[in-house]
Amino acid sequence: MLETGQAGIIAAMRKKAFRLYSTYLKQQFGGRVHKISIDAGFGCPNRDGGRDSHGCLFCDPGGSGAVGIERSKPISVQVEQAKEIMRRKYRAKYFIAYFQPFSNTFAPVDVLRDCYDQALAVEDVVGLAVGTRPDCLPVDVLDLLAEYHRKTYFWLELGLQSIHNKSLDFLNRGHDYQCFLEAYQQAKERGIKVCVHLILGLPGESREDMLATAEEMARLKIDGVKLHLLHVLEGTPLGDLYKQGQIEMFEMQEYVELAVDVIERLSPDTLIQRLTGDGPRHILLAPLWSMNKWEVLNAIDDELARRGTVQGEKYRG
Repeated sequence: MLETGQAGIIAAMRKKAFRLYSTYLKQQFGGRVHKISIDAGFGCPNRDGGRDSHGCLFCDPGGSGAVGIERSKPISVQVEQAKEIMRRKYRAKYFIAYFQPFSNTFAPVDVLRDCYDQALAVEDVVGLAVGTRPDCLPVDVLDLLAEYHRKTYFWLELGLQSIHNKSLDFLNRGHDYQCFLEAYQQAKERGIKVCVHLILGLPGESREDMLATAEEMARLKIDGVKLHLLHVLEGTPLGDLYKQGQIEMFEMQEYVELAVDVIERLSPDTLIQRLTGDGPRHILLAPLWSMNKWEVLNAIDDELARRGTVQGEKYRG
């Protein structure tokens, strides 16, 4: 059943179909806001030997989102250079520093604080987003993130991919769904906004499995979500399986319809930060249609319009 406020949100979304994060940011800050990806040189316990040494099945050895980021440069330089690009291309006015590749809480608290402060010190940086794994959030780190939540605009981005342990095992994630739940609940107890990353199209998952993940995210009333389609990169274990003919990929229309199914089931309060994924072109094996990002996004808009539906239409909160 929808609460009064949620019903109002759905009514407001009738024209735009879902709560787009970029629109929300512009409303919050009074100007165009863009994320700047930063590589602070952090590692990952699933790759550095703390838990495993092979990494997740799908992970680029350079780290998610690492293309074009120069980790050898100081954080402030990375931010300043990206600012100029964003201003030229998108007329961005404000920026969120996004610590993206690998696990950006996988270090002592004093190291994390120094890195985050360097990014926040750059002019026109109005907030932070920190991407990490649910098994990289000890109490002292969560308390540190809560400090940043209190003093700036802050998001914690948590990689989950699926609620199904069979899928997490297949992906070699190194944690189960219960680990995510505990990390999520501890973050929410501290008031931290959490964006959850999900992958649609995982091998062995049925449509019902994927919609069960969406419905669980709706139950949790997550603050934000990033939907990624499964894509296969050269140099990854998943890439090897694909070359051996063991991995099937979505056609574009299959993905579009499933993405809309998910949007319909999410809470109308959840901010949608991403609706597709596009791997680095020089190492992308499949699906090649994912390179046409705007075609995919337009197709999702068209499918929402065709159905006459909006985010939260099938929400059961």
